[in-house]
Amino acid sequence: MRSRSILNSMLMLALLLTVGFSTALAQEQSNRQPFAAEDIFALEYANDVQVSPNGEHIVYVRHSNDIMQDSTRRSLWLVNVKSGEQTPLFADEYQHSSPRWSPDSKRIAFVSNQSGSNQIHVHWLAENKTARVSDLRSGPGNLTWSPNGKHLAFSMEVLAPVTDFARSVYRPKRPEGARWSEPAIISERAYYQADGRGFLESAYRHIFVVSSEGGAARQLTSGDYNHGGTLAWLPDSTAIVFSANRRDDWEYRGLEANLYQVEVADGRLTELTNESGRQTSPAFSPDGRSLVFLHSSGERKPYRNAKLRVMNWRNKEVTELLTDFDRSVESPAWLNGNTIVFQYADRGQLKLARVSARGGRISDLTSDVGTGSNGRPYLGGMFSASGDGVVAFTHGNAHQLGNVGVWQGGNAQVLTRLNEDLFSQRELGEVHEITYNSSIDNTEIHGWYITPPGFDPEKEYPLLVEIHGGPHLAYGPYFAAELQRYAAAGYVVFYNNYRGSSSYGKDFAMLLDGKYSSPDDFADHMSGVDAMIAKGFIDEQNLFITGGSAGGIATAYAVGLTDRFNAAVATNPVINWVSKVLTADSYLGQIANQFPGMPWEEHEHYWQRSPLSLVGNVTTPTLMFVGESDRRTPLSDSQQFYQALKLQGVDTALVRVPGAYHGVSGRPSRMIMKIEHALAWFEQYKK
Repeated sequence: MRSRSILNSMLMLALLLTVGFSTALAQEQSNRQPFAAEDIFALEYANDVQVSPNGEHIVYVRHSNDIMQDSTRRSLWLVNVKSGEQTPLFADEYQHSSPRWSPDSKRIAFVSNQSGSNQIHVHWLAENKTARVSDLRSGPGNLTWSPNGKHLAFSMEVLAPVTDFARSVYRPKRPEGARWSEPAIISERAYYQADGRGFLESAYRHIFVVSSEGGAARQLTSGDYNHGGTLAWLPDSTAIVFSANRRDDWEYRGLEANLYQVEVADGRLTELTNESGRQTSPAFSPDGRSLVFLHSSGERKPYRNAKLRVMNWRNKEVTELLTDFDRSVESPAWLNGNTIVFQYADRGQLKLARVSARGGRISDLTSDVGTGSNGRPYLGGMFSASGDGVVAFTHGNAHQLGNVGVWQGGNAQVLTRLNEDLFSQRELGEVHEITYNSSIDNTEIHGWYITPPGFDPEKEYPLLVEIHGGPHLAYGPYFAAELQRYAAAGYVVFYNNYRGSSSYGKDFAMLLDGKYSSPDDFADHMSGVDAMIAKGFIDEQNLFITGGSAGGIATAYAVGLTDRFNAAVATNPVINWVSKVLTADSYLGQIANQFPGMPWEEHEHYWQRSPLSLVGNVTTPTLMFVGESDRRTPLSDSQQFYQALKLQGVDTALVRVPGAYHGVSGRPSRMIMKIEHALAWFEQYKK
């Protein structure tokens, strides 16, 4: 009897503890607040994670937001791979980026503006000493150590000589004290502007070397071409392999690039590959016997898979690996002398994988590569590998921005928790997967939806469709500040990877060839709306649509084909392809690879793809949100739609963000502007 009494007491205690724990957990969850606009300033993420050659430490760039300066700070932090302990290297008021380990793991080269401009610095870890080793006129890129540790290679823009025309212009002498207008600026090159930079100086990117102990930088390449990308030193430190398009008509042939070797001693140039397409991302095996690189077709189409190739360095014979692999390979590196590690996108996730240099099947290492650096759930991330079989990568998922991850010995783990303080106090929307078939041809479409905090499946919620850009990009199950904010406001947020999206193979991406935008991708979105309504918790009287760039185009196109949406917000869209391709920075590649001819030759095709062709059908209240300095989808396009809607008496608004480029939400406050203007617009038209 006593034993039974003791047992009953123990069971009662366990029950009380369980109830108490459940009550405490429920209380903790109820105390969490939804994700707020101001929380965007508190977000942090890791990027450019670099593992040391000996595999013992990882240095990474920590991105955090400065609420007073409305900017992103970039600091350098060091993580011990074994213990997970992290310490700051450079975390101050300056910007620090591009950390790169010396071959002996004792020094870190990086770029910093602490001297007033972006210069190369070297930090000695054991001595805790730092030296500036460059004095450059413009910012360096692609920083790379020589194998002997004596030099650093990098690429940098160099001003082109003044042309005969510019030199011949007569310029009278200005009288002392006179206030004349600024001199005229001449553009003569085909590639003369770039989003984020505006009108470009006439300059070409060249490869340089500088001593790792400081001194004058020495230019290795020459000519009116751009050289750069990944720089691969020969193991004996005598030469560098790189990718460049050195064709005379390079501005018009953007899908071409070959591998070259430049001698450090005298700048002598040797062409290593000579075939149509782009050969990029070279990397030598530890023993120097093999060079891995990527090849993509020069065929003038909007999408191409990048293939993995290996060159035998002795005889320069090339072998292609994974020929039948219907995904695009990215960033190949050597895990050891016989194994290549790379990343690739597959069904909305970015994965790390490895393959033998002698061929064979791929083996996935992890599928949680991500940063979440963009406000929307785009695929994005990177990795680095050491010769000791350690891989550092950016780790991300639906509820975490990029952290420092490490893979070794067959296991992956996360070493940082950068947003733990914030997310422990916030209840985020849950991300759910969905697949359905498009009504136009029964193609399977893959997507996700986010339910609001406190979601009750017995209730009905407004639906917000959010469409990604590209269109040859992809969304995935990753943390997205913008979409979480919409969910926190009570919307079920639906997003998909419609036809044309990457990560589903070449054929799926090419389904949108010549049909961007069109009834085809429109059907993918509307079939998703119907699939969501069929779940039973969507209020059919409250449907909304938004998207940016290609998603903005799809939004503007959709309201010309349907009146099912209460309201729409089109962010930096193309409205008129005829005017867009002749005013935007992307015209050289877009006309050649996306359209059947010039706009004056194929006007009807351009017009059919333009939302402006359907504007006479629009009755949906539509807001246009665009950066005033956007050169990818210029402000003039949004003005055309705005004015056309005004002429028809359709409710509309034009929201311009001063100084913003195509990445209109690039600053924290601008991301908040984008979200809150959309929410305010939608709220006006809720039924």
